[in-house]
Amino acid sequence: MAQKMRPPVEKNDDLVVTIESLTNEGQGVARVESYTVFVVGALAGEEVKAHVIKVLPTYAIAKTLEILKPSPDRVRPACAVFSQCGGCSLWHLSYPAQLKQKQQFVQDALSRLGGFSEIPMQLIVGMEDPTRYRNKGSFPFGSAGNSAVFGFYAERSHRLVPFSDCLIQDERIVDAARRVSAWANTCGIPVYDETTGEGQLRHVVARTTAEGELMVTVVTKGPLKKKDDLLSFLEECDSVWHNENPKQTNVVFGEKFTLLSGRPTLTESIGEKRFSVSPQSFLQINRVQTQVLYETAREFLAAKPTETVVDAYCGVGTISLSIAEDCAHVVGIEQVAPAIEDAKANALANGVKNAEFICGNVEDVLPRLFSRKGGVDAIVLDPPRKGCEEAALEAIAKSTASRVVYVSCNPATLARDCKYLAEHGFTLSAVCPVDMFPQTCHVETVVLMVRASADDRGV
Repeated sequence: MAQKMRPPVEKNDDLVVTIESLTNEGQGVARVESYTVFVVGALAGEEVKAHVIKVLPTYAIAKTLEILKPSPDRVRPACAVFSQCGGCSLWHLSYPAQLKQKQQFVQDALSRLGGFSEIPMQLIVGMEDPTRYRNKGSFPFGSAGNSAVFGFYAERSHRLVPFSDCLIQDERIVDAARRVSAWANTCGIPVYDETTGEGQLRHVVARTTAEGELMVTVVTKGPLKKKDDLLSFLEECDSVWHNENPKQTNVVFGEKFTLLSGRPTLTESIGEKRFSVSPQSFLQINRVQTQVLYETAREFLAAKPTETVVDAYCGVGTISLSIAEDCAHVVGIEQVAPAIEDAKANALANGVKNAEFICGNVEDVLPRLFSRKGGVDAIVLDPPRKGCEEAALEAIAKSTASRVVYVSCNPATLARDCKYLAEHGFTLSAVCPVDMFPQTCHVETVVLMVRASADDRGV
């Protein structure tokens, strides 16, 4: 038996390395005798001095100690806690370079994981102002001395990094968190400690709308104390909720919601459509780029007035309603029952009469839809990060659908699923990345796949 090679580095080694590229988590990639070292805080093209903090058989992790030769794209981070907070990973990279890097992430995934040699890539769509774009924020609370503070956790930990501002959040959201913090400190509300299960105040979740509305949800372990005082701190909010979460869990919300003041829902606009927003509603967090994303999907789909279109993983019906006017009939599928009820209500509120919504797993519902008289002409997929189940892709391959528009937040699973479709009769026809999350490594992508021939259904 061949003897395993010992890694050429050891923990606590200091190395001088040249960074070849970036991972999709923002770490620099260096090589030491063909052994991979991931370097936190380094950028592609840089020469750095790095300290090894972890060694495994196939790779090591190091942190940057000194930049010996900086990248021309390196900038001073605007965020004061960037090097500590796990929320963002690219504040030290200029925004034009961020866009170029994200486009490369998508290109590499489709090439290396998808096996595509020719990729019809459009230029990534970035933002004019890549700050203050998030319309929803969720902040855990912790203690600093005798004070309640909020922030984000450090990467891969539950160590709270407190801050007074977050530059990717709408300012009103951060201000709401400050007000809840001030209420806790003024009224002596103890902060929840997840290691002991003691304390009360767990999270504050706030969201804004394009119309300027603000909803705040305060999460505590048990019943809310000092309610009137809390409302005095949040008197300018349009909707204030309390959520009780007594479980020792990392999940933010518990099951019990109580409206404390204002309206139970807000209204968010996406294009010409309006959507009802409750504390648990899922909507994209960047309203400017959401419009770009949906317009791109709609353009790629190019639905005809006689066609039936399926919107799989439809959520509250945002994409379904955006394409309904282009086709004869749209069918949304979603496994979360409350989201389906929201989708039906949103269709009614927007006067959309040609939309149908079905609750169930996509892989179970699709075959039933495809067996209907007339079949399905086109499909929109917007799955979670894990991508589609193979059973869903198999059903699509056997369907009458002539084209698939795939909206993805994960280039790796997008590439995997597109490879499957390409092996079953579809051609990669268009790819457009959209930067929904500036200052982070995340990227959304819209892909159009067209069936090469009506005979390629594998039936």
